[in-house]
Amino acid sequence: MFFTSLLVSALAIGNTSTSSLPERVSAPIVDDGIILNFALTLEFLQRDFYEGALSQFTQADVVAAGFEDPFYADLQAVFFDEQSHVAFLILALLAAGIEPTNELEYEFPYTDVASFVDLASIIEGVSVSAYLGALSSIEDVDYLTAFGAILGVEARQSSYIRAGLGEAPFPNPFDTPLGFVSLSHAHPAGLSPITFSDAFSNAEKVGVTKDTTVYAVFISGLLKMPVVARITNDSSDYTVDEIPNGVSGQVYVVLSASGVDFADDHTIAGPAVLEASFHDALHGTFLSGCAGLMTVSGVPDWSGAVDASCGMPGGVCALRDPVSVVLAKVEVEENWRGGITVVAESHRLRLVRK
Repeated sequence: MFFTSLLVSALAIGNTSTSSLPERVSAPIVDDGIILNFALTLEFLQRDFYEGALSQFTQADVVAAGFEDPFYADLQAVFFDEQSHVAFLILALLAAGIEPTNELEYEFPYTDVASFVDLASIIEGVSVSAYLGALSSIEDVDYLTAFGAILGVEARQSSYIRAGLGEAPFPNPFDTPLGFVSLSHAHPAGLSPITFSDAFSNAEKVGVTKDTTVYAVFISGLLKMPVVARITNDSSDYTVDEIPNGVSGQVYVVLSASGVDFADDHTIAGPAVLEASFHDALHGTFLSGCAGLMTVSGVPDWSGAVDASCGMPGGVCALRDPVSVVLAKVEVEENWRGGITVVAESHRLRLVRK
């Protein structure tokens, strides 16, 4: 089925370009049975991933790699969780009279403890995005509740492993939902630049020529941020030289024939998976470190206290009231958690302490 290659080819560690990209696929017609089997495929993969690694590496190996106790024991607990998810989903499918999908055999690209934990972080992040993206398609409220219960556990596992790697455990105010088609052909990306190898052959199939502007759309939390990709390598690859301000944590990048409409029918290739870190000068940030209540003044239609998360100077600020999100360029003198005031100045916003 369309999702069976999920994560296997996607998540090589440390590459700076994507592998050859597959044919684009049309969005499938989904029902609860397909979604449950989609989740089961994810859980089979995660269970087998941890089972193999924990049988290969000992507690002493993990400690020697710099992950102090109880990290190994906690990974064993994660493995138990994935086993429980597999059993639950199989029983749910059988109870509904639906045949569970067949389990596949996987080869994971880790060579030592460090690359295993790196890959675990990526897999957990993609799992969170997959469950989150599936929620809107579920019809049965009992399944919806179950998916929410699993999603919460996957998110905590992701945060824990990120913290063990020295990464921000919750780098974005929002997790990133991804749909079925997006996740069915994820591919690896490095930090910067990002190259989509052999992508022009896919682009031609949606009417793109060598003179067409193609966009790399960075998907981070609820943000989708397009930047122009340039054609390289004798017009066979597309390369992105800069990662935009405003992305953080595990970020997905797709090539799109549109810089406005990011629907799947405009997607050329992707997503690529990358880690956007505040500590890397190449990356923009969307810091939770200055999240808090804001009092907005001088901004039409905004008043009172709103939730906000802002980046560093020149970054992106998201102001959220109960019904909308407004993005604006901001000036921030320093990270700030707590009460701050937003003052409108022309088309920019200035953040000042209360």
